Amino acid sequence: MDQSHLTVKELPDTQRPYEKCMYYGPESLTDAELLAVFIRTGTKKKTSIELAHDFLDGGNFNLMNLYDYSIQTMMKLPGIGRVKAIQLKCIAEISRRIANTSRSRKISFQSARAVAGYYMEALRHEKKEKFVVCMLDGKCQYLGERILTIGNVNASLAPTREIFIQALQAQAVSIIILHNHPSGIPQPSDEDVYVTECVAACGKMLQVELSDHIIIGDHSYYSFREKGRL
Repeated sequence: MDQSHLTVKELPDTQRPYEKCMYYGPESLTDAELLAVFIRTGTKKKTSIELAHDFLDGGNFNLMNLYDYSIQTMMKLPGIGRVKAIQLKCIAEISRRIANTSRSRKISFQSARAVAGYYMEALRHEKKEKFVVCMLDGKCQYLGERILTIGNVNASLAPTREIFIQALQAQAVSIIILHNHPSGIPQPSDEDVYVTECVAACGKMLQVELSDHIIIGDHSYYSFREKGRL
């Protein structure tokens, strides 16, 4: 039987995302079916599953489009209005936070490679520079983080004063500062070197050690500590 003309409601239960999830669990759903659950309604010409396929057929050709597409880009897709676009971006953010929560329980913040890996997916997709301070206790256990600035596509201004306000409030013994390079190349600029020196000097005066400054690129990173510059 040709089912190409059927709406989602007219499909057999085993092919409808909600019912399939109930019968077999969410792991049984394809990427398109998972998205269709959140897209919910289709258009006059396409079902929600077909809209989900359209969503996946551009960009990275996979679910990473949830991260890479802006809300404005999503809204250009047929059947994806403002509300659906916001919901889809929120799904991406929830997945990012779940992943970070899981990794933070196991990560050794004494290893630059591990710290860079922890922040890689959160920062390497960003189109603008984000400057983050990660705060640690005396055993290098994670106390929390703050995004301090979001810059333009070329640079962010690191607010040294704000870094240490956050660190002292968290009773941190040491900190790691991180930012991304939207170019994907993590080589430090003269400004990055200057910021590192300033933060390290202030940290010595306040007895809050700057453990590292890590620059995130595209599947690559630069650690001032590893390079012997801290």
